[in-house]
Amino acid sequence: QVQLVESGGGLVQAGGSLRLSCAASGRARYAMAWFRQAPGKEREFVVYISGSGGTTDYADSVKGRFTISRDNAKNTVYLQMNSLKPEDAAVYYCAAGSQAAWNLPKYSYWGQGTQVTVSS
Repeated sequence: QVQLVESGGGLVQAGGSLRLSCAASGRARYAMAWFRQAPGKEREFVVYISGSGGTTDYADSVKGRFTISRDNAKNTVYLQMNSLKPEDAAVYYCAAGSQAAWNLPKYSYWGQGTQVTVSS
């Protein structure tokens, strides 16, 4: 069983930055991803990173603004979010799975989510 704990959410003005963290228990080097869910909308893919950190992929809506990275020594994944827009506001979820993918069912483990609010 893997436990994921997100942190770093908060309130920021449009154009500002936040860095989210996701700390994972255990030693397995899972593929990791961030998804987000805004009120009344489905949970959507944001970005993933492979277990080695060598492969990443981003949703078009965040390309050039968000950066994912991981520190395997700390079992932690980071999401640096720059130039935030009001439409980025959502609960952000960290997920872990055996394969890096865009779709939710590929991920077996989920964090509790962290709220990101962007004021205009």
